[in-house]
Amino acid sequence: MSEFLAEMLGFPFMRRAFLAGLCIAVIAPLVGSFLVHRRLAMIGDTLAHTAFAGVAVGLFLSNVLAIPVSPYLTALVVASLAALAIQVLSEHTEVYDDVSMAIVLAGGFAVGTVLISLTSGGIAVSINQYLFGSLSTLTNADVRLLVGLSVLVVGVVAVTYRDLVFVTFDESAARIAGVRVRWLNRLLVVLTAMVVVGAMQLLGVILVAAMLVVPVAAATQIAGSFRASIGLAVGFALLATLSGTTLSYAYGVAAGGTIVIVAIALYLGAALAARA
Repeated sequence: MSEFLAEMLGFPFMRRAFLAGLCIAVIAPLVGSFLVHRRLAMIGDTLAHTAFAGVAVGLFLSNVLAIPVSPYLTALVVASLAALAIQVLSEHTEVYDDVSMAIVLAGGFAVGTVLISLTSGGIAVSINQYLFGSLSTLTNADVRLLVGLSVLVVGVVAVTYRDLVFVTFDESAARIAGVRVRWLNRLLVVLTAMVVVGAMQLLGVILVAAMLVVPVAAATQIAGSFRASIGLAVGFALLATLSGTTLSYAYGVAAGGTIVIVAIALYLGAALAARA
């Protein structure tokens, strides 16, 4: 086992993958805990699809218009704007949250497919790594971006934790108490967009929402408090990402899919333990 670990960690791309997995395992359940308890679990999937549109925008600008821009930067901008659009639609129209999310999801995916078609499919190959994630394509710049996003997300949640918890469990009382509910709601969805874009590098657009939800769902099966559920969710996510990344290297399978499968197995184990 020690020889296997030494061999695996001898590759720079695996060290980058483990560092990326560590960051994702911390920030995804941290933000996801608030989303799950507010019944906004599907917002991760919505923002993942709009991040896909952002990636398509970046690739279109780089490959067609010769404007050098990182697809991750455009994905972050587009996903953040989409997150705010969801919140504004919910606040100022008669549609419910799930309707506004469905509208933004469909619009984001439509924009991405249109941009791909405008290049006669020329960027379709490049976009595959963003759809499915990849260990080998993670660069030092990608990891630095993820580490920076992780520090920012953890810092913001730490500063606003009490108010976020208040709004999560009793929004009406928070309004009466003078808490800036609308501002916190918008902050939460923007943090979600940051997590989605950061996790997309390893997991891919298709699976990124799972790490916002599955570890949290596993933790809530056995945790006795909200704070404890966050700690357990991070623990489950760490186990899933580290195990999934190792299995991916050992058997040559997709890292994102393997990580999510391990996370679901942990959820099933937690559910069985709770029933027992």
